[in-house]
Amino acid sequence: MTHPSPDPSPTPPDWPHCGHGATTEDPVGCRGIHIAGHTSCLAHLADADRDAYLAGPASRSDADYTGTHFSPGLLRRLLRVWRTPDNRFPFLSTVRFDHATFTGDVWFDDMTFPGGASFEGAVFTGETSFAGVTFTSDVFFEHAVFGSDVSFHGVTFTAGAFFQEATFTGDTSFDDSDFHGGADFAWAAFAGETSFQRALFRNVSFKGARFEAETQLGPLACGSSVQLDGAVFTVPVTVEAAARAVTCVRTRWASAATLNLRHAELDLTDAVLECPLTVSARSTPFSSGPGDPLPETLLSGHDPGVRLTSIGGVDAAHVALYDIDLTDCRFAGAVHLDQLRVDGWCTFAGTPGGIRRHQLLPRWWGRRSTLAEEHHWRAQSARPALAHGWTPPPADTPVLRPAALAALYRQVRKSLEDGKNEPDAADFYYGEMEMRRHDTTRPPSERALLTAYWAVSGYGLRASRALAWLLGAMAATVLALLLWGVPAVDPKPATTGRQVTAGQELTLTTGTPDPVNPTGPWSERVTTERFEKALRVAINSVVFRSSGQNLTTAGTYTEMTSRIAEPVLLGLAVLAVRGRVKR
Repeated sequence: MTHPSPDPSPTPPDWPHCGHGATTEDPVGCRGIHIAGHTSCLAHLADADRDAYLAGPASRSDADYTGTHFSPGLLRRLLRVWRTPDNRFPFLSTVRFDHATFTGDVWFDDMTFPGGASFEGAVFTGETSFAGVTFTSDVFFEHAVFGSDVSFHGVTFTAGAFFQEATFTGDTSFDDSDFHGGADFAWAAFAGETSFQRALFRNVSFKGARFEAETQLGPLACGSSVQLDGAVFTVPVTVEAAARAVTCVRTRWASAATLNLRHAELDLTDAVLECPLTVSARSTPFSSGPGDPLPETLLSGHDPGVRLTSIGGVDAAHVALYDIDLTDCRFAGAVHLDQLRVDGWCTFAGTPGGIRRHQLLPRWWGRRSTLAEEHHWRAQSARPALAHGWTPPPADTPVLRPAALAALYRQVRKSLEDGKNEPDAADFYYGEMEMRRHDTTRPPSERALLTAYWAVSGYGLRASRALAWLLGAMAATVLALLLWGVPAVDPKPATTGRQVTAGQELTLTTGTPDPVNPTGPWSERVTTERFEKALRVAINSVVFRSSGQNLTTAGTYTEMTSRIAEPVLLGLAVLAVRGRVKR
């Protein structure tokens, strides 16, 4: 492995520096800060001066070793000074190793830093270990370069831990570390295997970080958020995290990846996917060891499910969702949405209270799955009564027009149909038709036809609505036949002829007289016999059969109308039932 050896800058540092070893190529020389009372850094002090400094209190209180070059021997001497009788390494106050260079292997194991510690811009050329270290105040590793393997195993970060733009060239371990404060790895580069198994975070940021060899990130628990915005994963990786929020805005996966999450609200806005990404909700806590679940004390009381909030700007052809709550998910802006895989127990938003427009209707009336974008559009309705119960859009979220919503519904419906989920796809067909009906850019005649289709049968998806209309049509048919369609008296065949003389041919004519329209008060027309005849006509009309009854002219036209309308309504009801039970 090649150790980092940054070219020296010709610009002098801001602090009073040693200048030892300055040459034409490096006019600045040693950049180590002066030890108080001297004009040299710790590495270039005279032996007697160094011994006196290390033996005195200055090396233990507010020590500043900015820019100093530490050889293995010098660092061992410094750590020996800090060692206590119990073989621990408590440091008494703030220490700064900014821009210092550590050659060879470095071991800070079991140290305690009661004050602040800063390694900003430090360079570690060999293996480095901070195992068991306790940082009781903020610690800074911004721009630090680790040229070989590094271990932060079991480290306790009581306050903030800042690793922005740090470079980890070798394998890195943060296993069993406890980050009580925030952890920031923004724009860090991980070239080797990196492990955060059983790490505990208050919140952690990997914004812009680059993982070049990491195959598993976690399992880790975070009481707030895990930020992967702008991070790059170049190899197949599995991310396991229990957190309240996981953000992957503009995250890039150059290979296959799996997000296995708990408790999380996930944002995939503008994520770049070159290979499949599987997002799943884990039902049981992650294991921190054989039979030892990962502690989730910071997440107690929160729903362990996973909620996706947005896949806008994502190529959904690479996304597979398993057991994900999509109630608040925004799909607008995603491409290839018709190829999205939605499996397992994935739930969408529902209509508010079952669209209980009237108190007489049950709460389940018209209940269906919807997209969050429809909630946003309806919540902005100019009619408050229609907007009641619908979820308003978050701040700075554009509200789509019905035409765009219809396209979204069509694509999601196609993805569900391809997954053989026909019953749930029916709800999205309903949503598509609703948006077409409300689209004012469509011709009025088309919207009128859609309105009639909606009112009669809920676009062929509401069996109860079609059956209600069917029963109403049958009732109207029966009533019309009772009052005007069934004749007052059933006409009977009559034979007529002409009296002739003997020897003449006798001519007889048999015919049925025209039905006589019923007259008199309505109470006389509504009888059990007439009702039975009218009901027989209506029932036969449903199955497109003729009843064979003698009817008046009005009754004949009533029967003809019912034989057209009622079978259609029955067919719509059957179609709606089939849409809900189709395999």
